[in-house]
Amino acid sequence: MPEQEVKNMENMMNQLVEYNVGNETVKLTPNVVKNYLVSGNKDAVSLQEVVMFINLCKYNQLNPWVNEAYLIKFGNEPATMVVGKEAFQKRAEENKNYDGSDAGIIVITKEGKVIYRKGTLKLPDEQIVGGYAEVWRKDRGKSTRIEVSFDEYVGRKKDGSINSQWSKRPATMIRKVALVQALREAFPGKLGGIYTAEEQGVQEPNLDYRYKQIDTVQAQDAFMDADSQQDGIERESQEVGGLELEEVEE
Repeated sequence: MPEQEVKNMENMMNQLVEYNVGNETVKLTPNVVKNYLVSGNKDAVSLQEVVMFINLCKYNQLNPWVNEAYLIKFGNEPATMVVGKEAFQKRAEENKNYDGSDAGIIVITKEGKVIYRKGTLKLPDEQIVGGYAEVWRKDRGKSTRIEVSFDEYVGRKKDGSINSQWSKRPATMIRKVALVQALREAFPGKLGGIYTAEEQGVQEPNLDYRYKQIDTVQAQDAFMDADSQQDGIERESQEVGGLELEEVEE
C-alpha cells in the first residue's frame, strides 16, 4: 500500500467522534472501538463495521463503555451490533409518557395448565414456553402487550444445542426478549431499529466491570495519542462504504 494511503488510513482510524449521553461525553475513534469495544475477533472487524457501530451509538445516544451497546464479531461472519436491555429501559423512562411495565414468563405445569407468571420463577416440573410483557403510556388508552415463543428465540450454537446463556437462564432471557419488544413497540421513535443480542441470536458479552474500567483508562491514552497525531492535519468528514463519519466541531 502506498505511503499516502497508509497515512490516510491512519488518520481515518484516529478520527474522533464526540457526543453526549445524558451528562456524560462519549468519545470514540475507529481505532479505539476496534481495540477496546469489539467482542470476539477484533482483527477481523472491518472499518465499515466499526463506522456503522459508531453511528449507531451516536445517533441513538448509546454509551458502549457502560455496556449500552456491543459490537460482536466472530470469524468472517458480518459483525452484529446489539443494544443492552438497560438502554431500552432508560430510554423509556426518559419519556414523560412512560407509565410503567410488567413482564414475566409463560409456563406449562405438569398437569398441562398454562400459567402467566410475573418475573422469572420457574418450578422444576414446569416447562417454559414463552415470555410476555406489557408497557403503559399515559397518552394512550390501551397498553402495548407482547407475547413471544421460547422456541422462536432460544439461542443455539451451530450444532443446534442451546448456548450457555439460554441454558443457564432461560426464564431471564425470554422475559428480556418480550420486554424489549414491548418497549420498542410502545416507543418506536426512541427505540425503533435497535435490537438486543437475544433477538439477534447471539450471546451478549459477559464483561467484567473492573476489566472494562481498566480498558477505559487505556483507551483514554489512545485518545491522547490520536489527538497528537491529528495536530496540523486538516480534519474533514470521511466517506467510508457510503456511511459518513463526521467530525465534531471544536
